[in-house]
This record gives sequence, structure tokens and C-alpha cells, in this order.
Amino acid sequence: MSTTSTTYGARDHARAQAGTVTEAMPAIPASTWPDPPPGIDPAKLVWAETVAGGGYTHKVLARGTELRLTDVEGDACAHLLLYNADQPWERLNVADTVKVQWNAYLGESIALLSDQARVLATVVTDESGKHDALCGTSTVDGRTLFTLAAAKHGLTPRDLPPSLSFFQGVHVETDGGLTFTGSAGAGKSVVLRTELPVIVLIANVAHPLDPRPDSPVTPLRVLAQRSAPSTPDSPEWTASPEAQRAFENTADYLTARGLA
Repeated sequence: MSTTSTTYGARDHARAQAGTVTEAMPAIPASTWPDPPPGIDPAKLVWAETVAGGGYTHKVLARGTELRLTDVEGDACAHLLLYNADQPWERLNVADTVKVQWNAYLGESIALLSDQARVLATVVTDESGKHDALCGTSTVDGRTLFTLAAAKHGLTPRDLPPSLSFFQGVHVETDGGLTFTGSAGAGKSVVLRTELPVIVLIANVAHPLDPRPDSPVTPLRVLAQRSAPSTPDSPEWTASPEAQRAFENTADYLTARGLA
């Protein structure tokens, strides 16, 4: 007879799993993450997790949190969605992020804009340069994972806008066509700074233009630490006139709500 065929057996089996550690799982508390990279203070960590290829994760982060995404082995693809945690009907607007800043490519000092012309997060540092703001997670696998992650926060498939993709690049040709440019290699990181309290949804699945038949996806490391939001002296504020206006909109919103 199976050891889990009785209630007591099932309980004992479940309790025996305590302390089991696998590669793809969060560290709780995050401060116990075993090998923080330079610039990460373990005492300030609020999220530390490895997301397997084909997996997803989610978290609510405070304003001023630094979120570091790392392509561990060179084939991660971090599809990202952001929502205002206090008013989740305000969410990432990829179209505005691209057109308002006159830039189809993600990189340092790019503001990730909401549909209310406010800044949800900024790209602080970028070691990869291989990202995509045009295709999003248009595969069935990606939409399914986003649906699961969204449900954890009371959101439905109707609440899933187009997403951004980090670590797998796309280049726009002169005729408007899109060319998949792949990864910049293993170990590259991107650091985002949250400018509002946000819900973060991440799906680590193949890019929809990845031409490889097996579309391999490797682990994604997610580390977030307490920090401080941008200020008018930060380079992100003055990266462009359009970004400055979005930051001013954000500051106005925060002041009125007593959050600044």
C-alpha cells in the first residue's frame, strides 16, 4: 500500500518535503539568497527566485524597488507586464512606451509608461541590449502563464495587455519587417527601478519569432531589493522631454495621493 494512501501517510509525506531545495524556486526570506551579485545587499532583498524555462512568477513591489533580471544561461526570455498595484486598471502600455519616447528599442533610461501617461518603472542599467517591445507574448504558452500569474492578483485574461520581452532581441528592417536577433549571451542583466507600487508578472517562455524548432528557454534569475525612486536629478527624468513630462505626471499623482 502506498505511504500516501491514508491521511496520516499523506501528511507525513508532505511534511518530509520540508527543507527541500530545487533550482527553480523562490528563497524565503529573500535575504537567504545564497550568492547575491555585486551591488546586491542581501539584507535589502525582497524577492529572490530562479524561474525555470517555461515557468512564471509574480510579485507586488513597493515604489523605489530595484528589480534585477538575469539571463543565467543565455536563452531566457523574460516577458514582463506591470500594473499600478493600488489601481490595477492602470497598466503597462507598450505602444505609448514606444511612440511617446520615439524609440522602438528598450535600453538604459527608457521609461516604461502606463496608459495614464505615468512611469511605472525605468530601465536603470542594461548589459544585454537584446530586447523587444513589438511582438510581446503572443504564443499560447505565454498567454497561459500570464493568465495564471494575473489570477493571483484578481486579474483576468481581459486584463492582459501586450508585454515587453527582455533578453531576446528583434530588429526593425527598413521595409518594416522584423528580424529576430537572439540573445546577448549568458549572465547578462537588466535592472529596472519601480516608480510606482507595481504588480509584476513575468513569463519565461520562448520569443514568438525564435526560429529554432525546439525554442529552448533557460533559467531566469529574479532579484529585487529595496532602494529609492528616481528624482528630478536622476538621468531618467531628463532622458527626453517626453520622459520628463511622464515623470512629472507621476510625481503629481503621488503627491495628490500622499505617496511622495
